[in-house]
Amino acid sequence: MLYGRGTERAAVDQLLAAAGGGRAGALVLRGEPGIGKSALLDAAASAAAGWRVLRAAGVESEARLPHAVLSQLLAPALGELDGLPGPQRAALERTLGLADGPAGDRLLVGLAVLTLLGDLAERQPVLALVDDLQWADPESAAVLRLAARRLGAERVALLLATREDDGPDPAGLPDLRIGPLAEPDAAALLHHLAPELPDPARVLAAAAGNPLALRELPHGADTGALPPAGRLRLAYHGQVSRLPGRTQRWLLLAALEETGALEVLLRAAAESGLDAADLAPAEEQGLLKVDLTAGRVAFRHPLLRSAVADRAPLVDRLAAHRALAAAHGPAEPLRRAWHRALAATGRDADAAGELAAAAGAAAARGGHTGASAAYERAARLSPDPDLARRWTVEAVEAALEAGEVDRAERLALAADRPDSDPVTRAHLLFARGVAEFWRGEHGPAHRRLTEAAALVADPHPGPAARVLVQAVHVAWYDGLPAVRDTLAALTALPLPADDPLEPVVRYLAAALGPLVGEQEQEQEQGPDAGPAGAGGAGAGVPTLPEAERAARAAGAAVPVDLALACGAGLVPGHDAEVLDLARRLVREGREAGAFGTLPTLLFFLAEAELFDGRPGLAADHAAEALGLARDTGQPLWTGQLHGFLAYLSAVRGDGDPCREQAAAAFARGGAGAPWARWALGVLDLGAGRAEDAFGQLAALTGGPHAHHVSAVRAVPDLVEAAVRLRRGERTAGPLAGFERWAARADRPWARALVHRCHALLAPDEFAEDRYLAALAGHAEQPRPWEQARTELLYGEWLRRGRRKAEARAPLRSAEQAFRRLGAGPWAERARLELEATGGPAAAGPERTVAGLTPQESQIVRLAAQGLSNREIAAQLFLSARTVGHHLYKAYPKLGVGSRTDLAGVLPALS
Repeated sequence: MLYGRGTERAAVDQLLAAAGGGRAGALVLRGEPGIGKSALLDAAASAAAGWRVLRAAGVESEARLPHAVLSQLLAPALGELDGLPGPQRAALERTLGLADGPAGDRLLVGLAVLTLLGDLAERQPVLALVDDLQWADPESAAVLRLAARRLGAERVALLLATREDDGPDPAGLPDLRIGPLAEPDAAALLHHLAPELPDPARVLAAAAGNPLALRELPHGADTGALPPAGRLRLAYHGQVSRLPGRTQRWLLLAALEETGALEVLLRAAAESGLDAADLAPAEEQGLLKVDLTAGRVAFRHPLLRSAVADRAPLVDRLAAHRALAAAHGPAEPLRRAWHRALAATGRDADAAGELAAAAGAAAARGGHTGASAAYERAARLSPDPDLARRWTVEAVEAALEAGEVDRAERLALAADRPDSDPVTRAHLLFARGVAEFWRGEHGPAHRRLTEAAALVADPHPGPAARVLVQAVHVAWYDGLPAVRDTLAALTALPLPADDPLEPVVRYLAAALGPLVGEQEQEQEQGPDAGPAGAGGAGAGVPTLPEAERAARAAGAAVPVDLALACGAGLVPGHDAEVLDLARRLVREGREAGAFGTLPTLLFFLAEAELFDGRPGLAADHAAEALGLARDTGQPLWTGQLHGFLAYLSAVRGDGDPCREQAAAAFARGGAGAPWARWALGVLDLGAGRAEDAFGQLAALTGGPHAHHVSAVRAVPDLVEAAVRLRRGERTAGPLAGFERWAARADRPWARALVHRCHALLAPDEFAEDRYLAALAGHAEQPRPWEQARTELLYGEWLRRGRRKAEARAPLRSAEQAFRRLGAGPWAERARLELEATGGPAAAGPERTVAGLTPQESQIVRLAAQGLSNREIAAQLFLSARTVGHHLYKAYPKLGVGSRTDLAGVLPALS
């Protein structure tokens, strides 16, 4: 029975009611030890009559064992795994140790859990309860958090309980703080628990509304002014101290054994010279309960378990760990190895080797956090300095795999010594560089990575090339000199012709080198410098498709080895090739479950789609990438995507969303700043605020990120803003660089933009030829956004020249294109110009898809291509039921009645 807790019970009831009606949800209960979180979980389980209830709890000493809580939670449902799609089932089985093989991507495991919960909920609602989440292993906590964020239309409720002071933080989920009981409720509970208590006021004051303290303190001595948790520990110490010595040793075994498995404990007790009768006094006092049916031993409260372990003398703890190590069989190598390691009193080669071997097995199942901790402990135990260094490197790399870059950096910094062998130092420097890059410290990160590559360049050029490719990425945000120097070091490596990175390196040098050199020259000459020389494409430059084919033929790790080359293709304007490659890599990344790489690939795909005139597709993929970047903890891509989405909002004229996304991009460091600044410039330009637009665009095209894709392509917007302010001469330097870039790109659409810029700057007697040349380039290689911009400017020029009848055709075409693209302010500007010529406004597109969310749009597009709900769910990291829910919401917005009608809306969606 719960006393009080009306607000808390109402929140839990609301969660269950929503889930029972098909609106899944999650709630995190937060509060101090003993405040009643577990009681609320019990009440939720009682209220969920007819539901499938799955339950697990974190154990403090088990936090280092990968996927322990997940295994416990899903144990009753393991018989249902056969219904999962093949890749998901394989990933989850390997993660839980049910099958051999390499670990699945963390998001693929999360998708498997999401699908499993959805499948179970098809038969009956599911309530998943996790207590003491602060003690859950990080791998389990991450998977649960991912699944909870992506629950949608399933009959699933996830209720988590955690302390506020330590352990994995389920950030991003709704939470409810559980406070002390109100005084009347506390008094009622105390009366129920101890009706004959002579001095209830003393206990009420000491307990301070903590329900567990109200239960335990009547049986203990006065504990003074300690907080409730401290009083409880002392009370538990007193209760344990009054037990026989053999019983205390039995309790210590149970406190240190993470699983509570009775079979293991009985073996450990026998190793310690104890038997089952020695446990009876603790059972009689209710300190723990033995469930023979489940084969488990459970303490009355986790604080009691902690108190037993804390109070035990060192000699007893060492003996207990030795007994537990002997009791664990070969099925639990990591638990056995950890107990053996914790029983060691000094350097122990055998214990260290066993723990390192178990760490390797854990890493192979995706338990990188636990593996890192085990490797670190093995290194400290090893008497062999070489092995200790090797295992420290393994600990660092496992931490990087887990996304724990701060921990990886701490380990690497502690282990990095100038006298270490070059390979070890290179690994450690790489880890430090990655951590600095994630924090936005691009200069130090770049220096660290290039130093790491230099250490192994001669004996190991292949691995050095991989480090330098990463360094090129870092250098892109550090500045032009860093890019130049890194490319020089990369191309100087003696890579064998059959190395998969060799064609990638050649392409990167060809794609990035010319632009970097020219931008440096422009910065040295100043913003108003004229042309610095010719900019041809050059002979022998590999194309992106050629580089891809050669890398694949040499055995490249796809998609990772091709990711940076894909993005680099946008720098010289190889947009069509990037679009083609990015589509392939995204598909392969989905099929392989490489969700960690997908934010990168989806961002490159979205950029290419935008430049190709498909802003709707670009928005869908960018929104998906942003969600994945958040889920996988990739702040670099989070910032990039916020900036990119700001630009898409600017094109639509959505001022508030644009500014919000831009602010988020700036807040996450420099990576997303160029896109965000371009977005603000385009927003101002579309709204007629030429002065503000010029300020943003001049800062972008003349600033430290002038070599970025967004900055280069913002030059035509800068020219337009400058001309409106009669400052065309201020654009000479950026425009000269843009002309050289367009010449190297050698694409009709790029030449069209150059002609448009010169048309804006030219005297009237020369402007028309330039406008017509620009329109001819657009016709040769259509790009709806840029073509409509040119038509609008040409129509405006014709109207100002009193050639109203001739102006109507380009203005009408521009208005229609802007409306199809959803570019409201630009369409309105074209409409007003058209009205000024005396011509009627253009008709809107025949079918509109306005009102669809990015996720609905993406789901509808995939459904129109014939994919099933389950296939769409696997691609978008959703459940099949959520996919169906979004489809039914989209039908009325599209004016269709069924799935078979969706093919008709595909052109509008694209």
